[in-house]
Amino acid sequence: MESEQESFWQLVKKGNTSSMAAAIGNTFIAIVKGVAAVLTGNGAMFASTMHSIADAINQAFVFVGSVLAEKKPTRRFPTGFGRVINIFCMVAVIVVTVMAYETIKEGFHLIAHPVKHSSGFILNFVVLILSILVDGYVLVKAMKEIVHESRNEAKGVAVFAAAFRNVKRAAPPTRLVFYEDLVATTGSLLALIAVVVTTFTDLAVFDGLATMLIGFLMVGVAFRVGYDNMVGLIGVAAPPDVEAKVARLILGNEQVTDIYQLRVLQEGRYYHVEGLIELKRGLSLADADDIKFRIRDKLLLDPDITDVTIGIIEDNGVTNWVPVESRV
Repeated sequence: MESEQESFWQLVKKGNTSSMAAAIGNTFIAIVKGVAAVLTGNGAMFASTMHSIADAINQAFVFVGSVLAEKKPTRRFPTGFGRVINIFCMVAVIVVTVMAYETIKEGFHLIAHPVKHSSGFILNFVVLILSILVDGYVLVKAMKEIVHESRNEAKGVAVFAAAFRNVKRAAPPTRLVFYEDLVATTGSLLALIAVVVTTFTDLAVFDGLATMLIGFLMVGVAFRVGYDNMVGLIGVAAPPDVEAKVARLILGNEQVTDIYQLRVLQEGRYYHVEGLIELKRGLSLADADDIKFRIRDKLLLDPDITDVTIGIIEDNGVTNWVPVESRV
C-alpha cells in the first residue's frame, strides 16, 4: 500500500506545473471577480468572471490528466498513456465553449439594454488589476514551461518570442494554459478598459461590446486547443527539426549508409521513432544487431524520445533518404 502511495505521489510530481499553478491562481481570481460582479453588476466583470471559472475548472481537470498521462506502459496499454491528456483537454474545450456562449449571450443583453454603472469603480479597478497581475504571472510561467519543454535556451526577454515560436512543441496542458491565460490577461485588460469607459463616459454600450469580445476570444481558444488536441489524438508527425535531429543521430554511425524509411510520431511533447536503416554490406548478423542496439540506445538518451523501433537491411546501393532541409 505504501509503495502504491509513493508511486501516486511520484506521478503527481510529474504533473504539469503550469496547469496546477493556473488552477490555483484562477480559482482565487474567479472568487474575487465573482464577488465584484455581483456587487457592481458590471457585464465585463461578469464575462471576466466566467472566463476565470472556465480556466480554473479546465486547468484543474487538465492537471489530473497530465498526472495520468505520466503512467508507465502496461501489458494492456503497451504504448503508454500519453494521449490521455488530449482527451482531458478536449473535455476542457467543451467547458470553455459553454462559458463562451454564456458570455456572448450576456454581451448581447447588455448591448440591447445598456446599464450605466455609477458605483463600484474602485472595487472593479482593483480586482481587475489583481487579475491582470495573477494571469500575467501564470502566462509568463507557461511561456517558460514552453521554452523548457521545447529544449530552447532562450533567456530573459527572449523567452516571450521563443514561447510563441515553439508553442506547438509543448505538452498539450502547457499549450492550454498558454492560450487560456493569454486570453485571460487580454480579457481582464478589456474588462478594465470597459469599466473605465462606462464609468467616466456615457458609452454604456461599451460594457456589452467588451463582454462579447471576451466571449469571442474564448471561442478562439476553444477552437485552437480543440484542433491541436484532435490532431494529437489522431497522431501527428514530429516537427521537421526533430526528424532531422533523429536522422543525424542515426547517420552519425559510420556503419549506417542510408535510411530506408523513418517515421517520428509526436505524442504530447514526446516522440516515437520507427525506422528501417541500411548498413554496410558484409556485416555479420551479430555485428548488425549490435549497431542497431547502439543506435536505439543513443536515441533513447534524448529525454523527449520514449520509444524506438528500428529494423536493419543491407545497403541496396540506392540513396533513399532525403534530408528534411532539402525537401520541397
